[in-house]
Amino acid sequence: MAIGIHHVHIKTRDPKRTLQFYVDNLGATLVADRGERGYTVNLHGLQMNITPIIDTQKRQQQYGIEHIAVDTDDYTATMAKFRANGARVLEELPPTNGRRVGFVEAPDGAQIEIIERA
Repeated sequence: MAIGIHHVHIKTRDPKRTLQFYVDNLGATLVADRGERGYTVNLHGLQMNITPIIDTQKRQQQYGIEHIAVDTDDYTATMAKFRANGARVLEELPPTNGRRVGFVEAPDGAQIEIIERA
């Protein structure tokens, strides 16, 4: 049996703001504007669905996601871009295994883990 990742779904109070965060900071591209049901974006090959709470959904819904981890070949510039765009840096860890790691706050409490490529 083959398993693959289809998409990540983020529930947010402000889908447009969340969309813009991923576009401005991580280079996501808009795939579809679904009106009141939010957006579909491409985050470097990962499909992300960004929606508000959906009134017709019967199962429990919660805002956010714990974190998404990305890696970068330019940690300093990536973190500077987040700062320049007003994102809150939550933590930067001491280098381990020759890599720096930081966490940035995304909308609705989600976090982005930035990992420096070794």
